[in-house]
Amino acid sequence: MYQEIEAVVLANGEYPTHHIPVSILKDAPYVACCDGGANTYIAHGHVPDIIIGDGDSLSEENRQKYGNLLHCISEQETNDQTKAVTYLLEHGKRNIAIVGATGKREDHTLGNISLLIEYLRLDAHVRMYTDFGVFIPCRDTHTFACRPGQQVSIINFTAHGMHGQGLMFPLRDFTNWWQGSLNECTGSEFTIEAEGEYLLFMEY
Repeated sequence: MYQEIEAVVLANGEYPTHHIPVSILKDAPYVACCDGGANTYIAHGHVPDIIIGDGDSLSEENRQKYGNLLHCISEQETNDQTKAVTYLLEHGKRNIAIVGATGKREDHTLGNISLLIEYLRLDAHVRMYTDFGVFIPCRDTHTFACRPGQQVSIINFTAHGMHGQGLMFPLRDFTNWWQGSLNECTGSEFTIEAEGEYLLFMEY
């Protein structure tokens, strides 16, 4: 479930409260805040390494105090989360954790989650940690450590030939996000066999 982390992106969703994303944020070697997320991060007594976005959500007070940290990208073809991930990739940081990307507006949450597949296509190693579990973008066959009874969900994007080992319910080539939800591990590891891209959610 965990990864080597070179940088953390703090998005502008709900600020994390579970100890796992909180610890990831606390121990991060480098923190890139989306401009709205920077307001909350600063309010919690921290200073980001960089603030990325179009600057429209950053408070005027923080703009004046931390304007030297703001890397303003005005284009609107991508969201601030993607701008932050792209910036980190351009600076050689490929092992990236995203926190604070869910909650608040549901359309933003869905967009942030779906973009994980786009980062996979950029050869980035990005995972999204929420207050309930972790999203892991995957391609082809993978084996994961788990605990018996741990719940997992599989969201299909382009994968075909999907089969599972070590899961309670069989897998197939799902055509809707809900179809692979709430599966359950039967042992200490499970394998997803597939060709193509899919998104795995594992509860903590």
